Amino acid sequence: MSTNKPVIGISCGDLNGIGLELIIKTFMDNRMLEHCTPVIFASNKVINFYKKTIPECNFNYASCKELNRINHKQINVFNCWEDEVDIQPGQLTPEGGKYGILSLQTAVAALKQQQIDGLVTAPIHKKNVQSFDFNHPGHTPYLKEVFGVKEVVMLMVSGDLRIGLVTEHVSVAQVAGILSKERILNKLQALHQSLQKDFGIDKPRIAVLGLNPHAGDEGLIGKEEESIIRPAIKEAKNNNILAVGPYSADAFFARGSYEHFDAVLAMYHDQGLIPFKTIASGEGVNFTAGLPAVRTSPDHGVAFDIAGKNKADHHSFIACIFECVDIINRRNGFADMRKNPLRKASKAMLANAKDEALED
Repeated sequence: MSTNKPVIGISCGDLNGIGLELIIKTFMDNRMLEHCTPVIFASNKVINFYKKTIPECNFNYASCKELNRINHKQINVFNCWEDEVDIQPGQLTPEGGKYGILSLQTAVAALKQQQIDGLVTAPIHKKNVQSFDFNHPGHTPYLKEVFGVKEVVMLMVSGDLRIGLVTEHVSVAQVAGILSKERILNKLQALHQSLQKDFGIDKPRIAVLGLNPHAGDEGLIGKEEESIIRPAIKEAKNNNILAVGPYSADAFFARGSYEHFDAVLAMYHDQGLIPFKTIASGEGVNFTAGLPAVRTSPDHGVAFDIAGKNKADHHSFIACIFECVDIINRRNGFADMRKNPLRKASKAMLANAKDEALED
């Protein structure tokens, strides 16, 4: 898909969560259309239901049935179903999960076929989406399987703060058993490549956190740092990846050490997400690094407690849209640079060269 501005597909998330409210509030500001063409994968009926929950809602859209006929001057709603759906804001229901996944699957199919340029996913609830067709603990492993890639990284982004995870949605009791030198090395390689391609950082510096308190205190409080993490860092360096660590997670963030690195690799979910959400202050983005396509999502869940009450803060969702657009543009620039590695001389440079030659 190629237009003057990227076409961004948006999955609606759990129908009973805050996803649709976030989407509507984001695109009530018509200036968003200057940056992208949005295509919301849902149905007219659910869009109209949530419009009524937002006072003075200025949200107009064009309904479309074919992605090759979208309107680039308007918000587009691609109808994924015509069913009458029972919407119950704030409730965990089978229908809420079923249609949220139908929205996601339809959007991902369009992304694979390059009918859209990027994807922003609204939150799903991991419990009510499990079925024969969807058996994943979240978006990240699902996308990894659909695109058939070797490795992806759940990368949390807020400005220059980027925190990737080695393990994602697994229990703390399982983390140590899952960690391996190969797993950490694969994550470092995927993260390194993403920092170059998606964020335009030529020689990225990556900090690696330890697993245990005080990064194991040289083996006194756990052996994983010495037997797994350090060897992975050493091999990464041998592969020209500038990885440093392992660092003690508490002191690393408390002292602001993260500011000296382009990214941080955390060993498990809360080790990375707690400091990230504290620092990002509600405007964090979850980016799936390592995919051939661009996908972002907000750094929060379905928020059933405020769903349908016009209380959802949409600033993280706005950040997701802009981050998705920015990464698409940086990827295109990276691809162009690789095609033309020699810098082309501008007319001004040529003129200066001629002047210098004449002076000689």
